[in-house]
Amino acid sequence: MADPWLALEFGVDPDERIAQVGAAHEAFLTGSTDAGRSGARDVVSGVRDVVASSWRRSAHALLDPEGTPPVELTGGDLESYRAAHPLARVLPLFRDLLGGIATDGAHLMAVCDAYGRLLWVEGHPGVLRRAERMNFVPGARWDETHAGTNAPGTALAVDHSVQIFATEHFSRPVQPWTCAAAPIHDPATGRLLGAVDITGGDHLANPQSLALVRATARAAEAWLAGPLGQAGPVEPDAVTVTALGRDEAELRVAGRRIRLGRRHSELLVLLLQHPEGRTGEQLGLDLYGDDRLHPVTLRAELSRLRRILGPELLDSRPYRLRGTVRADFRTVAELLERGEVAGALDAYPGSLLPGSDAPGVVRLRRLVDGQVRAAVLAGGDPALLAAWTATPAGTDDLAAWQALARALPPGAPRRPLAAARIHQLMREYGLTRATSLQRPGN
Repeated sequence: MADPWLALEFGVDPDERIAQVGAAHEAFLTGSTDAGRSGARDVVSGVRDVVASSWRRSAHALLDPEGTPPVELTGGDLESYRAAHPLARVLPLFRDLLGGIATDGAHLMAVCDAYGRLLWVEGHPGVLRRAERMNFVPGARWDETHAGTNAPGTALAVDHSVQIFATEHFSRPVQPWTCAAAPIHDPATGRLLGAVDITGGDHLANPQSLALVRATARAAEAWLAGPLGQAGPVEPDAVTVTALGRDEAELRVAGRRIRLGRRHSELLVLLLQHPEGRTGEQLGLDLYGDDRLHPVTLRAELSRLRRILGPELLDSRPYRLRGTVRADFRTVAELLERGEVAGALDAYPGSLLPGSDAPGVVRLRRLVDGQVRAAVLAGGDPALLAAWTATPAGTDDLAAWQALARALPPGAPRRPLAAARIHQLMREYGLTRATSLQRPGN
């Protein structure tokens, strides 16, 4: 197939493909529950690689193939969360480009955040009612972990536009539908903001639907990069660093995207944290915690980093960055200083260089995580607490789950999930109700 992200090759009979993939799906599910499931789980003959990989991720998450995703945000919590989301500024553009899709009586337009939470789902009332049966509604969590293989969730997982056709969906209640989705990134930092999706019948499995969501996502990024889409002034020659939620930082400079190695990522983050500059001895302590590193080795690493950055960006004696260099972890800190907790949490996809054990990076990582966590807990907003517990740093945060359970009203769909997670964490931490109010290690 020329484009592996397309669901059907030209000339393939849709009904035959539905039957073929459905048989593979049944074999996969049957194998995944057998004693010898490690071999049987690979029974995905005739299934696209992107779909087979997604099925494996879905099975690893222990999803019920008959289940539907949870609804995490409702009412005022949903309204306040999506009003503060960056993609709210692009909603008129989505409606302009996909307005026909949303009103033709056969399709839905949907927009989700980077965690797979649906922010907007629009379309003909009859189609919306059908979609409600599988919880394809605003506030529902459609990432792969909660919904299995589906276009918006898989597009987020692989960071690429994709079609998911009928029986390619992991969840059986979703298999009557076909969808196409494309991820959307912050044009300044490259941070994943969410995805735009169109959902309908089998006829969507064509190149035009995939091209449409791709073009819509690119148009949204272009609009966000323009003066009307920016949340604030942006310097044209600014260098940006993305280091949250990833082991190796990404550098954007002079129109290029550069993925740095681990040591250069650590050095760059440390220099960003100390704009006043660091001596070679200080950097050695930040990296290794003692003086075992020979100065010549450190100077060689810094020399290679200077070649990547350009001689105009890295100064020495002391070592420091020159010019305008923005970083995602500093943006989070600045938003928190202004009291914009929702914006800070939205700009926080995960911990700073989580794989690094450099003492200086570990201290900074704990500081950033702690600041975000403290602000979320202090506010007591259920939408923000739900978003925090969905992050890698928050998923095992017992105090946050307890705060979420207290903040949710009786009957809220997420309240039983929060209670179940609390009991699970208490067992894992060996706590009783009387001793579980404090998060272990705090």
